[in-house]
Amino acid sequence: KSNPFQPTYEATSSNHPLHKLIEFNGVKGNTLIRIGAGPTVFELLSACESFKEIIVTNHTDLSCQEMQKWLKKEPGAFDWTPVVKYVCELEGDRKKWAEKEEKLRRTVKQVLECDVTKFNPVTFASLPPADCLLLSQYLGAICKDLSTYRAALKNVSSLLKPGGHLLMNKFPCLFLEKECLEEAVKEAGFDILAFEVTPICYPSSLIEHEGISYLVASKGKGKED
Repeated sequence: KSNPFQPTYEATSSNHPLHKLIEFNGVKGNTLIRIGAGPTVFELLSACESFKEIIVTNHTDLSCQEMQKWLKKEPGAFDWTPVVKYVCELEGDRKKWAEKEEKLRRTVKQVLECDVTKFNPVTFASLPPADCLLLSQYLGAICKDLSTYRAALKNVSSLLKPGGHLLMNKFPCLFLEKECLEEAVKEAGFDILAFEVTPICYPSSLIEHEGISYLVASKGKGKED
């Protein structure tokens, strides 16, 4: 029986440029909060090298449960080993995959539910302002239009300390092209430091787009929520 949370290797490889953005822009600190993206780990495998603790949030309790299964090595947990080995290979040392898995498990301190449509996205937890927010395509997937997306981005920005970093990756969607994304990020109080698009190959009959967007921004200092 197939696992409904199993990612494609296209998704794995296309998310990996985040590690280069983290490295090249000096993104590091004590705490990173990952918003959404389901019970996946490929975005966190490089982040655990730059942050002392990671807080994972998901939109559903089921996703939280699946993430906890992997963290606790429970029976039925999804086997991320091929993905971990692949990421380690891209980072230069495939043999360290087991060490990488354990480091990520140690670094993830909490798994929480979140609702980005609320002013306080993490209702049932009191979190100190983070050094970094990691946003995946999840935000665009649950927002029905640009105004909802802008509001959600402002909501999650409240979790980040002034001067902290925002890391984003975004698959193409109908209402959020490059210019709209840049405008939404700036409107939420961020200064864009880097923006790049990585091409991905799908048949033109299925989808028409430039590729996946990757963005690094800093929250304007003094812009308290």
